[in-house]
Amino acid sequence: MNKIKAIVLDVDGVIVGDKTGFNAPYPPTEVVNKLRQIRKSGVYVILCSAKPYYSVKKIVNDAQLNNIQTALAGAILIDPVNLTVVKKHVIENNIATGLTKKFLDNNIYIEAYTTDKYFIQKNQKNEITKLHNFTLSFEPIMIEDLINQIKKSEIVKILPVTKTDEERKTVERIFSEYKEKLVIGWSTHPAIKGYFFGNITASGISKKQSVLEIVDLYQIKTEEILGIGDSLTDWDFISVCGFAGAMGNATDDLKKLVLSKGNNGYVGKSVDKNGILSIFEYFGL
Repeated sequence: MNKIKAIVLDVDGVIVGDKTGFNAPYPPTEVVNKLRQIRKSGVYVILCSAKPYYSVKKIVNDAQLNNIQTALAGAILIDPVNLTVVKKHVIENNIATGLTKKFLDNNIYIEAYTTDKYFIQKNQKNEITKLHNFTLSFEPIMIEDLINQIKKSEIVKILPVTKTDEERKTVERIFSEYKEKLVIGWSTHPAIKGYFFGNITASGISKKQSVLEIVDLYQIKTEEILGIGDSLTDWDFISVCGFAGAMGNATDDLKKLVLSKGNNGYVGKSVDKNGILSIFEYFGL
């Protein structure tokens, strides 16, 4: 299947798992080497993650993925060769401050992201902060007043983190007041079990949108792309790809959607068995 000209893959649950020293916080060497080999063959390899770019930068560098990357749930495009932001989608300042204030007033843990930093309010530091530091491989800037920081920053993503159904309902209720201006996409992480991450970006911005922007820049057809993920939210970008892969640890609903593409869809082994390699093998990469 040499028609594939680009691969778009989620990171957490796909090439990064929860086994420290094996696939956390970075992918196994075998996987990184394969990504490098594929890129050297001329196929674009795009990491499509809700993580900030600095959290996947080591993977990009080690695998020599010298094509444009997307990060922060589609909010930015980065050229890794000269570390320039090709495109960014900033949340309106008054919207970012208003939403953040309501989250804080309701005791919802929240992180605010610019293209190269992320902030938390010092009095919110807790277990989530420590766990997220590990998975992001980057520490937040702790400040006394998050609202004041946001007022003087260009925020591209707001991240409420919830543990209980009640907290998630509170986030959804607050967010509903901003749904005309913003979009939210929920995700989980294999190494932070029990928590849900609400990736909030400007309206119309998503992993799918970022993939379409990169496709346009490189003049690739969507039917020439292989999309790979592990959760239903990944179908957002996989759905526009001509080829689809799901990890063995993927949700059943994603597996069914991937297999609906017939011979162009494949379910590989789990992330803990380097399942990405079995997907690459199936598609002749």
